[in-house]
Amino acid sequence: MGWLIKKHEASLTPFGCYPGARSLEEHIRNGIIILDKPPGPTSNQVDKWIKDILNIKKASHGGTLDPRASGVLVIALENATKLMPILLSSKKEYVGIIHLHEEVKKEKIEKIFEDFIGKVKQIPPKKSAVSRKEREREVYYLELLELKERNLLFKIGSEAGFYVRRFADDLGKKLGIGAHLQELRRTKTGNFSEEFVITLQDLFDAKEENRLKEVILPMELVVENMGKIIISDNAITNICNGAPLAVGGIVRFEDNIKKKDRVALFSLKGELIAIGKALMSSENILNKKRGLVVKTDRVLMKKGTYPI
Repeated sequence: MGWLIKKHEASLTPFGCYPGARSLEEHIRNGIIILDKPPGPTSNQVDKWIKDILNIKKASHGGTLDPRASGVLVIALENATKLMPILLSSKKEYVGIIHLHEEVKKEKIEKIFEDFIGKVKQIPPKKSAVSRKEREREVYYLELLELKERNLLFKIGSEAGFYVRRFADDLGKKLGIGAHLQELRRTKTGNFSEEFVITLQDLFDAKEENRLKEVILPMELVVENMGKIIISDNAITNICNGAPLAVGGIVRFEDNIKKKDRVALFSLKGELIAIGKALMSSENILNKKRGLVVKTDRVLMKKGTYPI
C-alpha cells in the first residue's frame, strides 16, 4: 500500500488542529477507550461507569460482550460515537474454554472444527438482543490450542455478530456429547488488540493524576485499516455540510481504494473529517480531472472548523 499524489499542497491556514495537539476537552470529545472489560458487568453498565468517571453525556461500546466474558471492549466517547457502525462491524477474535460433557480425541475435535470455518449459520441465543432467526456469519480461523481432559482451549476469529456461546453448543451437538462455554475472552476488535487495553481503575487513576491523554486514544485510530483520502483545507467546509467530495478537492490518497469501499477523509493536519463510500477506484481518481469521488455518509468534524 502506498500514496498517490493528486497535487502538492500543504496546510497553510491557522484552522484545525493536529490530533496530538488537541485540548483535553477536545481530546476526550474525539476519543476512544480500549477497555479490558472484567467479567461481571454488562457492556451497558461499563458505558455508564465511563460516563460518570469522565463526566460526559455519550459513551458507547462497539460490539457487546456478555456479562460473563472479559477482554477488549472499544468504547467511543461523545463525537467519536459517530464511528459506531465501523466499530460494530469490525472483525473479532476470542480465546475461550469449552467444557466437553465427555472425553473426545483431539483428532476428532480438529476434524469437526473444519466444519465451522467459513460461512456458518446460527440462531442467536434466547438472551440475545436480536431476533432469533437463523443468520449467517463468517469464521475466518479456528484453532484448538490445548485439550486437557474435557476442557478445550481454542482461538477463533470471526465476523461481527458471531455468537461464540452458540458455537460451543453447536460443537457439542456435532461431537454428539454436549458441550458448553466455560470461559471467554475477546482478544481483538478490528485493529485493536489486548496490547492497547486499560482497566476502569487505570482510567480513574489517570483522571485523578491529570493523565487522561495517555489512556484515551484519538478516534482517527478507528479508521486505520480503511482507505484514506487527504483533502485541501478549502474543501473541508463543503464536506462538513454533507457534500460529496469532488476530484478537485483531493491532495493525495492511498493506492488500494476500490469503488464502493468505505473510505476516510482527512485534513492535511491529520484530522478525521468524515467517512463515506468511494465512487471511484484509486486508478480512476488519479486519471480523472473532474467528477465525484466520495459520497459522504458521516461527518466527524465540527462545522465551522475551517471557515474558508
